[in-house]
Amino acid sequence: MNLYPLKFTSIPKEKIWGGNRLNTILNKEFNPADKIGESWEISGLEGDLSVVKNGFLEGNDLEELIEVYMGELVGDKIYDQFGLEFPLLIKFLDASEDLSVQVHPDNEFALEKHKAYGKTEMWYIIDAEKDSELMLGFNRPMDKNLFLDAIQNGNLPELINREKVESDACFFIPPGKIHTIGKGVLLAEIQQTSDITYRIYDWDKRDAEGNARELHLDLAKDALNYNFEKKHRTDYEHKINESSELVKCPYFTSNIIEFNKPIENDYFNLDSFVIYMCLDGDCEIQVEGEESVALTKGETVLIPASLKSLTLAPKQSTKLLEVFIQ
Repeated sequence: MNLYPLKFTSIPKEKIWGGNRLNTILNKEFNPADKIGESWEISGLEGDLSVVKNGFLEGNDLEELIEVYMGELVGDKIYDQFGLEFPLLIKFLDASEDLSVQVHPDNEFALEKHKAYGKTEMWYIIDAEKDSELMLGFNRPMDKNLFLDAIQNGNLPELINREKVESDACFFIPPGKIHTIGKGVLLAEIQQTSDITYRIYDWDKRDAEGNARELHLDLAKDALNYNFEKKHRTDYEHKINESSELVKCPYFTSNIIEFNKPIENDYFNLDSFVIYMCLDGDCEIQVEGEESVALTKGETVLIPASLKSLTLAPKQSTKLLEVFIQ
């Protein structure tokens, strides 16, 4: 039987900073009593493998699919490079409180310290309360000694750049950039398959047992990029009824598609899976010879690499993130 657009069961992650907007805005059905901070939409991480919830492959996990379908699912070049490991982790995040200040290592550092991939990521803001902020990069020239002095003196937050945010803003976070998400922000996150985070500063938060969470300063001080940058927001051209490029890097390409009429997407020259995250509205994904697949706000779907053309047919004005590897 032929491959088809695959939907997976979302994996909720309870966090001390989590809220309930994954339910109220993105239509998840998580336990409302839990503080769910993340919804892992597509994951190939061991222990958190995504499981198909539609069609004849229902119940199979992502690693099993790659083992059987290989390049037909992910693309020949991607399969040759990553084997059974899916190369991206796709999430929605809801911050009802400030997250910890953190940094991620690059591939070289992560390989040396953890025998794993580093983490390059991007954020697309879905919703933001008034005066919500991100913290990204330093707000002045820095070096390791100045950083360690700031940690010692407890004034690190004063040295980090703050960005007021609103819906539809986009930010690229390469390895080494100090960052955090402020309270009131709901976003989509695209990242390399990695769960390595070095926590630098945690606002004196305590877990359910009253314990402070572990910091990773010894690793963070060597993983940080201390260069001063003036600009952190990603500019893009807003278009209707066609893709607008957000981020293009060695690990993923992401576009935003806002459309109110059917769009035909041609992937004949793309040797990669494609992921759609529905940020608003709803549509049908139509593939010749296959039953159409509905995609509604808050849902994510993986288009196998073997599907080279499809039509996105909106039921109302719809906004999708489109993600693939080039």
